[in-house]
Amino acid sequence: MAKPDGQIVIKKYANRRLYNTGTSTYVTLDDLAVMVKKGDDFIVVDAKSGEDITHTVLTQIIFEQESKTGNTLLPVSFLRQLISYYGDQMQMLVPGYLEHSMTAFTAQQDTMREQLTKSIGDSPITRNMQVPVKMMEEQVRRNTEVFQQAMQMFSPFAAGAKPAEEKPKPDNTDLKELKDQLKALQEKLDTMGN
Repeated sequence: MAKPDGQIVIKKYANRRLYNTGTSTYVTLDDLAVMVKKGDDFIVVDAKSGEDITHTVLTQIIFEQESKTGNTLLPVSFLRQLISYYGDQMQMLVPGYLEHSMTAFTAQQDTMREQLTKSIGDSPITRNMQVPVKMMEEQVRRNTEVFQQAMQMFSPFAAGAKPAEEKPKPDNTDLKELKDQLKALQEKLDTMGN
């Protein structure tokens, strides 16, 4: 059973078993992780209520990956910052920012792979690993600056705070985009409230 838009439906039963309606087989969280890596589009629903529980299941996959591989993707400092946003006035901006950052990072992977391939052919691996690391650090720095600017724009305490250095103001397209995202989020919240 696939949704009309091609999305695969995974049903989660009370006994915690997951059933892939596209292949008519039971699957595990590891199988779902492989599907994510392959780019398969799926939704997980509670078999009894029909409720969409995709977010919860994907979070479980991340938890399992983080605990079993030993190669964590989420540093403790990031997790602390993320937790601090729950219940905060900035909570509604964080998901959009993280999604945008990951999209940008994914788009830059091909460029990074090209440069890594070129550099490995020219010199020893240890010296060439600096190129992709520096590129990632630069992207993280830029994303952090954008996020801090957004936080300063929407924080009621930003007006009273003395900035460490004068930051350039975002152009009107960035501001309009943020306003549009806020409007869309507010509309979603209004719809959910009804």
